[in-house]
Amino acid sequence: MTQAVRRLFGTDGIRGVANRAPMDALTALRLGQAAGRFFSRGAHRHRVVIGKDTRLSGYMLEPALTAGFVGAGMDVVLVGPLPTPAIALLTRSLRADLGVMISASHNPFEDNGIKLFGPDGLKLSDAQEMEIEAMMAGEPTGLAAPSRLGRASRLEDAPGRYIEAVKASFPKRLSLSGLRIVVDCAHGAAYRVAPTVLWELGAEVVSVGVSPDGFNINKECGSTAPGKLAELVRERRADLGIALDGDADRLVLVDEQGQIIDGDQILATIAESWAAQGRLTGGGVVATVMSNLGLERFLDGLGLNLLRTKVGDRYVSERMRETGCNLGGEQSGHMIMSEFGTTGDGLVAALQVLAELVERKQPASEACRRFTPLPQRLVNVRFSGGNPLEDASVKDAITEAESKLGSRGRVLIRPSGTEPLIRVMAEAEEEGMVEETVESLAALIRARAAALPAKVA
Repeated sequence: MTQAVRRLFGTDGIRGVANRAPMDALTALRLGQAAGRFFSRGAHRHRVVIGKDTRLSGYMLEPALTAGFVGAGMDVVLVGPLPTPAIALLTRSLRADLGVMISASHNPFEDNGIKLFGPDGLKLSDAQEMEIEAMMAGEPTGLAAPSRLGRASRLEDAPGRYIEAVKASFPKRLSLSGLRIVVDCAHGAAYRVAPTVLWELGAEVVSVGVSPDGFNINKECGSTAPGKLAELVRERRADLGIALDGDADRLVLVDEQGQIIDGDQILATIAESWAAQGRLTGGGVVATVMSNLGLERFLDGLGLNLLRTKVGDRYVSERMRETGCNLGGEQSGHMIMSEFGTTGDGLVAALQVLAELVERKQPASEACRRFTPLPQRLVNVRFSGGNPLEDASVKDAITEAESKLGSRGRVLIRPSGTEPLIRVMAEAEEEGMVEETVESLAALIRARAAALPAKVA
């Protein structure tokens, strides 16, 4: 039996260059038709919530998706630019059958993507995505009769609903009064809601990355480029810097000294706090294969497990449900706290860390440095066709590197699920060994990739 091949969906929905297949209006229309039919079950009026970030191409994809869903007989609720976790929340609170987020997350404005959420607010499984993809491959059938077409409307109070939900995640007995916080919204989906939440909780807020123009999302700002935020934190003598990505489902933090606090340290901070309060469930934390060995050793010292999954926050979420864990995340900054939501939420995660700062009366440089990470390096190798990881010499080199590191470290080589990149990562107790391992493997993969025929567009 031939196994079905995923051609559209990657690790986080469908993603690509805007106005080029598959990220064009026609694909969006067909996706709306197929997903609308897939989630139309029962005699009730069906409903879909559609949100987006601030990319120019959102103006193209949003109406195309709307047309597809309306043609499938679904009513469409448009909420405009809002974080990805807000769409998951609204899908559940509005009793919608489906939620859609138009965003390419941390990618530049030229790219865009479409993420789908089921009625439970969870990202779709691989099996569900493959069924929808199969429906898109054929001629659309089962569309609504003229009298059963859907309608489209806007939900004007959507931002306020999300703001109140996020504020409710912060302990009511605490306040951010007296704290100066710099928040970088990456000119993305949280540019209105994130500063509002922090201000209403009492903080003095310095906002940057809050002037989207359709082109500047993630451009030299946000969680993938926190350098300027670090400078501003030092300049303004802030207590903490918060850098969100384009759809605000992940973050990195900057302490008062301008030092970066990554997702592993954030996980460690929240895990130790929750464990001490008796709030941590499942006996540990779920993270991905990318998380540092230092985090694993730290949690082990607390008597907690680190359960690893492949990269992708939806795989973290699935493992959390399987194991009963209520905390999971990625080194890149996705933080999933099932007590508060079904997907990564950078703003909610930041509030959990801020609660620790207030409770401990410690600066971030102390409260958020729970372990010393092992030296780790990640290099991205771009390729344009074929699969250099299938090359025999590459396989042999990876095996040799793994054997050389042994129990003192590890090697991780994987293709990106959202870009034509191969990620080469190594970590070990000796920094020199890490550098040598990554450089040699990346050079070999780069050479083999260059020898492969380019993919025809």
